[in-house]
Amino acid sequence: MSDLSPKPAAGVSRRTVARATAAAGLAALFGAASGTARAGAATRLGPRTLDVSVPSAALGRSAPVRLILPSDFGTRPERKYPVLYLLHGAHDDYTSWTRETDIEAFTEGRGLIVAMPDAGPTGIPTVWRGGPDYETFQVKEVPALLARDYRASGVQAVAGVSTGGYGAMAHAARHPGAFKAAASYSGILDTTAPGVPAIMDAIVARENLPAQSLWGHPLFNALTWRDFNPRTRATGLRGTALYVSQGSGVGPGGGDPLPGVLESALWPSAQGFAGALALLGVRATTHFYSGGGHDWPYWKREFTASWPMLAPALGVPE
Repeated sequence: MSDLSPKPAAGVSRRTVARATAAAGLAALFGAASGTARAGAATRLGPRTLDVSVPSAALGRSAPVRLILPSDFGTRPERKYPVLYLLHGAHDDYTSWTRETDIEAFTEGRGLIVAMPDAGPTGIPTVWRGGPDYETFQVKEVPALLARDYRASGVQAVAGVSTGGYGAMAHAARHPGAFKAAASYSGILDTTAPGVPAIMDAIVARENLPAQSLWGHPLFNALTWRDFNPRTRATGLRGTALYVSQGSGVGPGGGDPLPGVLESALWPSAQGFAGALALLGVRATTHFYSGGGHDWPYWKREFTASWPMLAPALGVPE
């Protein structure tokens, strides 16, 4: 980037100067972050996007978080911003939302921070039995970093796909009031529903992690499974704006059948969760649709559909 002179040269528009000033402000931020031990190393990926390495006591290591900063972050140093947390699914990572969606372009000019924290190889952001505590990392440590170094206001919403959908509802239920809104797209919302413990075990096994290293045995450690189950903690969601979407996975289609099979397997879990909310009088927007698959084409559509619920909770334009 060329040096900026104190005064704009003749013929240079105010818009060009404003853009250059914003870019300079962001560049200064990235440079400061990369030299700050508290925040860890920061890698600039684009005008608004960066990866930050966060030292975590809960994980016993540093873990990455991808951030998308507001368009005016560099030119409004007095302003604080709400945060939308986007959680990834199983066997994926914190880069998935920028890789699979247009979230950077979508949030342009909307005045919020987007944070995409790591949840480990399984994408299950919880307190593992005798292992890492991804819940504390995502709910406590990352927000503290954003408040300290990136002017987060404390207004938060969370959304996720698959195991990230589990995380969105579990975080909001287990920490009442921490999030103004929570959205799940094909999430695992009743972890003790028939067949679901086997799905959780399969996710763990696929990453070559020890059996029962998540919450222990579903029967012998039933109280632990219950404690981390969004359905059994649903009273904690009262007062939080909620969006729950799930496909049946049944219908005509071609190609790989696995996404449809996975979606179908989670249908009863989502239905049971929605039923529990209704019995408790906890309001939620639900979208249960025929067919569909456990895959990004459907999740991108559902994120867009949920935005009219997320935006008011965050206090940003639709």
